[in-house]
Amino acid sequence: MAAPTSDTGDVRQRDAERTRAEILEVATLEFADKGYAGARVDEIAARTSTTKRMIYYYFGGKEQLYLAALENAYSVIRGIESEVDVESSDPVEAIRRLAELTFDHHESHPDFLRLVSIENIHRAEHLTKSDLLPRLADPAVGVLGGILERGRAAGVFRDDVDALDVHMVISSFCVFRTANRYTFQAIFQRDMLDPARRDHYRTMLGDLVIDFLTAR
Repeated sequence: MAAPTSDTGDVRQRDAERTRAEILEVATLEFADKGYAGARVDEIAARTSTTKRMIYYYFGGKEQLYLAALENAYSVIRGIESEVDVESSDPVEAIRRLAELTFDHHESHPDFLRLVSIENIHRAEHLTKSDLLPRLADPAVGVLGGILERGRAAGVFRDDVDALDVHMVISSFCVFRTANRYTFQAIFQRDMLDPARRDHYRTMLGDLVIDFLTAR
């Protein structure tokens, strides 16, 4: 029998990565739709080209799969934040760009917001077990901190707010707009995700953050 070649190993590795990614994608939808308690690994297996046994092989169990889906969802937005040019861009424009990237991400990833809401219901009991937890915070704080530092040095930004203050302002607007879409519409008859208002809200967010940072 011929020994496995490096090419064979590469193919198996790619297949494993594709399978794992497919499981994570379906698991994210399942947990976001039904919550941690309501989600079923059997259902996730049925909707993927794998088995429950294989899911346990890759992830270990339901809780580990849920945590992996949560980590993956956070990693996506942190990767987007890391793309902002902190060193050479104008700090005001960099802040606006970061706000707009968060706006775009949260609008196009409603499952991320549902997962975060579910984990808050569980008081972050799963997320606090994550080995990736420090790395889930560092990009957001690091990118914002760099922009704020340059803005203060240029005499543009106030010096009595920190990166987490700004992160909270941006996230609050973006999360509220998507997570509370239906109740807001029922009460006020306005759809916050109406495409006709999208550019208005996107600009509004940037203006709010910049006005907050430049207020004297």
